[in-house]
Amino acid sequence: MRYAAGKVVSFAATLFIISLITFTALQVLPGDPALLILGTEGDPEAVEALRNRLGLDDPVPIRYGRWMLGLLQGDMGESLRYNMSASELILRALPISLMLAGAAVGLSLCAALPLGVLCATFRGRSIDLFGLTFAQFGMAIPSFWLGILLIQVFAVRLHLAPPGGYEGITSLVLPAVALALPRAAILTRMVRASMLDVLHQDYVRTARSKGVSLWAVVFKHALRNAGINIFTVAGIHLTQLLAGTIVIEQVFALPGLGQLLLPAVLQRDLPLVQGLVMIGASLILMANLGFDFILAALDPRIRFD
Repeated sequence: MRYAAGKVVSFAATLFIISLITFTALQVLPGDPALLILGTEGDPEAVEALRNRLGLDDPVPIRYGRWMLGLLQGDMGESLRYNMSASELILRALPISLMLAGAAVGLSLCAALPLGVLCATFRGRSIDLFGLTFAQFGMAIPSFWLGILLIQVFAVRLHLAPPGGYEGITSLVLPAVALALPRAAILTRMVRASMLDVLHQDYVRTARSKGVSLWAVVFKHALRNAGINIFTVAGIHLTQLLAGTIVIEQVFALPGLGQLLLPAVLQRDLPLVQGLVMIGASLILMANLGFDFILAALDPRIRFD
């Protein structure tokens, strides 16, 4: 309980610091949101009235407190670009980004875990050579370029998947593959290295000498002990994957968080940008929290560090 409580307190403190930095940084950016909305030729009285309506004349601490109070109530303010609730816009786009990230994580782990285990178990054989080659090519291919290639082959030429937009779950197949492949390549090398280290331990040799089958040793003993390093690296790559969805959503024209963020930044839609940053930070921190609990389950000693 102390371990879990400490992690939750750390989660809340980190999120508070992120909110403070995000709000302060966006407030000091050059440019007046009122002028961006009405244009530089807008009536000065109308500009001033809009500034008052947006609360831009209040001191920064007051604006931050008002924003945090609304954030805790689920109100992220009104989007300056869309003239509607930023919370509503984000809630519409969030499921698509979450499904894309979740599918990419699942594909990465499903590909990397068995391939990495096989490479380590049969080191130096053909499956190991295949795994190392896959990892080398996968790490060298950028996700956005792979996405364009998948569109050209499977959507344009073979007509097996939609080239862009969101028409259902099938629209997420190609983007998920484009996101998952580079991460799966890195995780494959990590799984292989961790398993090789564990398979050379004395307790593994002892178990084999007592007649325990190879696969029982690999999956019952070695994989669990190697899982500490594996899931630590997987947690790091998950955060990178959540950020990578922004680029992939642009490539495949998916109406997710990435499609909201870029126009909001370019037009200085502060409420929407702040809401998107906080949602992204919350997702990343929750993913890290989940991986911390997984690691604690794999190795009980972690709970008492």
